[in-house]
Amino acid sequence: FCPGCRALQPPGPRPDLFRLMGCDRSFRIDAQQLQQRFRSLQRAVHPDRFGQRPPEEQYYSEQHSSLINKAYQTLLNPLSRGLYLLELKGVELAQETDSETDSEFLTEIMEINEKLAEPKNEDILEEIETLLKGKFILKVKIQPSLFKLVMFYFISDDLQEAKKLLGKMKYFANLEDKLKKKKIPS
Repeated sequence: FCPGCRALQPPGPRPDLFRLMGCDRSFRIDAQQLQQRFRSLQRAVHPDRFGQRPPEEQYYSEQHSSLINKAYQTLLNPLSRGLYLLELKGVELAQETDSETDSEFLTEIMEINEKLAEPKNEDILEEIETLLKGKFILKVKIQPSLFKLVMFYFISDDLQEAKKLLGKMKYFANLEDKLKKKKIPS
């Protein structure tokens, strides 16, 4: 808001989501504090509060509200938070063609993808779900041991190891999405 006239101003071009949400730039965050900040910011800039304001402020309100939603979702999810931290530190995630990705892991991912491509079979879907639950992610929650390991890599500033683990987790998150789509009744 403008300090003089209290008019809502446009958001900056590339705001730091951690700063916006009042969090330290860290893999470990206080989810309750994040939620409180989210609610507080949304109350202040939600488009419903700007219905009687000039169109320009209504537009800025929509932009701010959208940005706050994006920041909240990014920082709440450990995988997206870790990927965002890497991005802020200038570390790009490995692509499928990168030689850094271990071939045994890629073979496992390929086999799961092939099973998911087969006609719908409840037994196979349950098998894949159990595998994903045991490995990395289900319902976008990282297993506590993996969360601690990724946090350790960020604390020790070992961004390459954090990148490798987050890259693998991203593969499993993609498999989880495919599994969810496959389980939806036709």
